[in-house]
Amino acid sequence: MSTATMNASISRNIGPNGSASGDQDAILAVLENLRQAHLDKNVAQFAAQFAPDAAIFNLAPPLTHHGIDKEEKQTWFESWSTPIELEPRDFKITISGDLAVCYGFLRMAGTKRGAPSPVNFWMRETLCLERRGSGWHIVHEHASVPFYMDASTRPAFDLQP
Repeated sequence: MSTATMNASISRNIGPNGSASGDQDAILAVLENLRQAHLDKNVAQFAAQFAPDAAIFNLAPPLTHHGIDKEEKQTWFESWSTPIELEPRDFKITISGDLAVCYGFLRMAGTKRGAPSPVNFWMRETLCLERRGSGWHIVHEHASVPFYMDASTRPAFDLQP
């Protein structure tokens, strides 16, 4: 997805002068860098978007990761036989001073090595960013997939926004 397409699926808070802020553009660039890093399976580009001490609550165990483990992420990237596509939808960005919150839905698609069928599901994504030095970095990520509250506790991979 191009940056123009990504921008169309992200709600940008418009300032009093009727235009988006440079901070919003910088945060959109972080989101685009994450998307491109997955597509290219580029662990250095991916890790550069995060603060070294970021608290990460993603889909993989354990419950909390602290910072990006580049070896672990590279192993995960290599577990895919195709590029990993990320598509944001209905993302909202709110900025207050040196802090920003982004949340919305994120579709992940591609093919895992040895998998019987392609992966294609929607998840919920929340990112907290902090301006550090001259740029914005992710200080907290929370990704989740709802699960059915019946006895199966199956992930609800069939849901769509």
